[in-house]
Amino acid sequence: MAATSQLVVGVFCGSSPGTDPIYLASAQETGHALASAGIEIVYGGGRVGLMGALADAAIAAGGRVTGVMPRSLVDSEIAHTGLTDLHVVENMHQRKARMADLATAFVALPGGAGTLDEIFEQWTWAQLGIHQKPCGFLNTKGYFDPLRGMTRKMVAEGFMKQQYDDMLIFADTLEVLLAGFRDYTPPHRKWMPATEKVEP
Repeated sequence: MAATSQLVVGVFCGSSPGTDPIYLASAQETGHALASAGIEIVYGGGRVGLMGALADAAIAAGGRVTGVMPRSLVDSEIAHTGLTDLHVVENMHQRKARMADLATAFVALPGGAGTLDEIFEQWTWAQLGIHQKPCGFLNTKGYFDPLRGMTRKMVAEGFMKQQYDDMLIFADTLEVLLAGFRDYTPPHRKWMPATEKVEP
């Protein structure tokens, strides 16, 4: 895989391995592939679950891996000790803000409520124009298919414009996901001042 210039990928994923070994294998493949392409990873800093598998694989491939973790979780001794850098922050809000500052794109691998909270905040910020960075889902084993259906229902029921659903990149492979990042064009942000409004 060719290097993607200046791409720093913020990865959100489970602190558990999941019940199917395919999830762990996919996280390992993702870490290895990103590192091999010269793409830096920013993630939650954990040594457990998919988080740890991602980081271990990237480090083994010679990649740069930066963790961002609240102090309370560091004190719980789940921080990865072999990272390129570990940013210790005071709370989850600071973690998400720091990751948003460090990364140029965001991807969710399978995970639970925390994973969805983190990627949804970045998606919301992109809609509001707080940043213009792409957000995607690595859809291992169709894990995010129900979410894809939910975002389409948001549009169908009039709670979201199509352009904000189209922002999200759902991909079965990392190569397709990275291609989507490279080709990403942010939509006009919501709630623009009248002087900046552009007709769709």
